[in-house]
Amino acid sequence: MKILVLGSSAEGGFPQWNCRCRMCEGYRRGEMAGAARTQSSVAVSEDGDRWVLVNASPDLAQQISANPCLHPQGGPRDSPIAAVVLTDSQLHSVAGLLSLGASARLEVFATPLVFEDLTAELPLLGVLENYCAVHWHMLPVAGGAPAAAFHIPGFSHLAFHAVAVPAAAPPHARQRGDLVGSAIALHVQDLRNGQRFFFSPALAEVGEAELHWLRDADCVMVDGTFWDEHELRDAGLGARSASELGHLPQSRHGGRAGMIDVLGGIAAPRKILTHVNNSNPILDERGAQRRALAAQGIEVAHDGMVIEL
Repeated sequence: MKILVLGSSAEGGFPQWNCRCRMCEGYRRGEMAGAARTQSSVAVSEDGDRWVLVNASPDLAQQISANPCLHPQGGPRDSPIAAVVLTDSQLHSVAGLLSLGASARLEVFATPLVFEDLTAELPLLGVLENYCAVHWHMLPVAGGAPAAAFHIPGFSHLAFHAVAVPAAAPPHARQRGDLVGSAIALHVQDLRNGQRFFFSPALAEVGEAELHWLRDADCVMVDGTFWDEHELRDAGLGARSASELGHLPQSRHGGRAGMIDVLGGIAAPRKILTHVNNSNPILDERGAQRRALAAQGIEVAHDGMVIEL
């Protein structure tokens, strides 16, 4: 199995176009060691030829251009992108679907709640159907069904599971609150060698259910949005905390364990943070926070990162 990180930033990218925080300005001035990042998305393949996108960020056209394996390979109109799996209906997870409007046929996998959002409050489905044939595949994660196995045609060696995770609903969502199926993680197993990948760019809490899936993976790539609970407030960027925005920060807050603690309790050989907010000091590759992660064997995803399992 091959995993390609298309984008590793939270909403807005890095540096964020309208932000003058310490991290964004430090990067623009060349005063910090780091790399620009587009908005979070990965692609998964069993052979390096055909790919499944996991989320379609607003930067998708740029991400495709930057990765030759996603360029057209066959006739005059062709793409190695076979399907898209959506983990939620956040704008930065779905806006890139519009870039795929020139497809002959678009295969999209989503839960009922995400499907509802994208046909009602953010009606991308209706828009896309005017440009291409859209085939929506329902992932039955809802109500009392917190996980579901599913198959993507053409990927016979990969077994997929959609797993409900706690996360904040998008501002446009019709149904509010932490409802089963409003956000999912993706668990992928390569049936040829048993290797397993767990991807969850948004994760508000890690309980026993989430730990079960994290422990069942050889590579985990999870929510790396914030370092501190009150990072935005301290940077002068807003009053809402990491918890209020639906993210578990890396560092402890009060008696609440952080993502570093969570990852320290699992045995996966690869532990990677993604969906990194522009305010997060782990963007500084020479900073103390980055050294703290490295000491725990935790990596930070970057655009163009390739993982083979």
